[in-house]
Amino acid sequence: MMAARSDSISARLRAAIAGHAEAGRTALVGPEPVSYAALGARIDAAAGAVRDWGVARGDRVGLIAPKGAAAIAAYFGALQAGACVCFLEPGLAPEVVAEQAALVGMRHLIVAEADAAHAAAPAFAGLDVRTLDSLGGGAAFVAEIGPRDEAMLLFTSGSTGRPKGVLLRHAGLICNAVGVLRHTGTGPADRLLHVMPLHHTNGVNNQLIVPLLAGAGIVLMERFQAEAALGALRSGGITYMTGVPTIYARMLPLLRPGERFPGLRFLRCGSAPITPTLHQQIEDAFGVPLLVSYGLSEATCTSTMNPPDRRRIGTIGTVLEGQNVDLFDPVTDRPVESGREGEIRIAGPALMAGYLGSADQPIVDGWLRTGDLGRFDADGFLSITGRIKDVIIRGGENISPALIERQLAAHPAIRDCCVVGAPDADLGEVPVAFVVLREGTGLDEGALKDFVRGSLARIYVPAQIRRLDVLPVNGVGKTDRKALRGLLAAP
Repeated sequence: MMAARSDSISARLRAAIAGHAEAGRTALVGPEPVSYAALGARIDAAAGAVRDWGVARGDRVGLIAPKGAAAIAAYFGALQAGACVCFLEPGLAPEVVAEQAALVGMRHLIVAEADAAHAAAPAFAGLDVRTLDSLGGGAAFVAEIGPRDEAMLLFTSGSTGRPKGVLLRHAGLICNAVGVLRHTGTGPADRLLHVMPLHHTNGVNNQLIVPLLAGAGIVLMERFQAEAALGALRSGGITYMTGVPTIYARMLPLLRPGERFPGLRFLRCGSAPITPTLHQQIEDAFGVPLLVSYGLSEATCTSTMNPPDRRRIGTIGTVLEGQNVDLFDPVTDRPVESGREGEIRIAGPALMAGYLGSADQPIVDGWLRTGDLGRFDADGFLSITGRIKDVIIRGGENISPALIERQLAAHPAIRDCCVVGAPDADLGEVPVAFVVLREGTGLDEGALKDFVRGSLARIYVPAQIRRLDVLPVNGVGKTDRKALRGLLAAP
């Protein structure tokens, strides 16, 4: 068996898992707990089976399976064998999976036993498909891989709606993990409630790699269900949980007045904007700090995060160690002066190697152009002030939807809201607000407009305010602005 160099995420994970195994720790907590010793052995066996399968260093391997020990062992086993691995979204039609595989040059696919017949579809004819249960008998194997080797594939559609493969290297996964570990202080005493999907970057990078390196326990939840998540928190032992704003908003109505959770240290929140009002409501309800973070798949996962001991509401925190985040004028491409708004750009080893299947490459001169606008305060905390593509241009004046959303969210009748631009024959675009009301309240459009007018200039007052029972969300819980624009276009 070849010895792996110490500068791959696989080597770091293997060394960490061995140490936690020696200490007798449990990796996956649940009805059928899995120790670090057992998980390490399953990863080694999967790595050997993947090598015996004929997968070579750098080959791209897809994985479709329910969240569980078998999928986790297969994923990290393939990574340890030198493959570039990708959790694919469950439930996709075979034609879509085949399209994604062709896009990134993926020839190998691992599926759960329950999907073996499904994998015989004609669309999979060009793929070498194996089942999870075929990966358990290999001899331990560790490929010689380094920081520049390809490690992970993620799929993102971005603003185009067409899939793109985000190619990440081992150096990026290391950079992200080290930064998150040092920012949060995650350790063996921690226990994470894992509710995010595995095909999302956070589901692997921050909710598998980070706790496994730290020796923490992981409580796996196949998919988020508000009542089940609260049940897990109530059972005690969970020290932190990571989600998106929608997840916490759906839990709030189910909480008991004054309820507290033994052992819970903090909640983490990212992947979508959150208003200060909702942030405060979550903290008041759960009784622990909510740590808002920020990142993109194109920069591995997380680039800024609020520290647990000094979180600042309304911000996305401070920059993680090992990463560079700065603000640039999106027109001149020059850094902006201190205290000024600019486009958030990211540099450093966490950046992706590039997109696969797209000519669009957002990394220019070593900086990832995020399209988000932000401002640093004097203490280095970054706030998002808007998004370049979401800016509504009303009569030549730029309007940030986030400003209107923050104001509306502060109204006692509003539970959730989102503002998008609607075409206007005279002004070009005007803001339209979609709102979800609290139980027992009615829509008083005039009063809500007056409420916005009370704090913002006239141009920010929505031309319309429409009521919805729930805002549409995408697969990872972000509000789907494209769907809301579609509602505007509907007759």
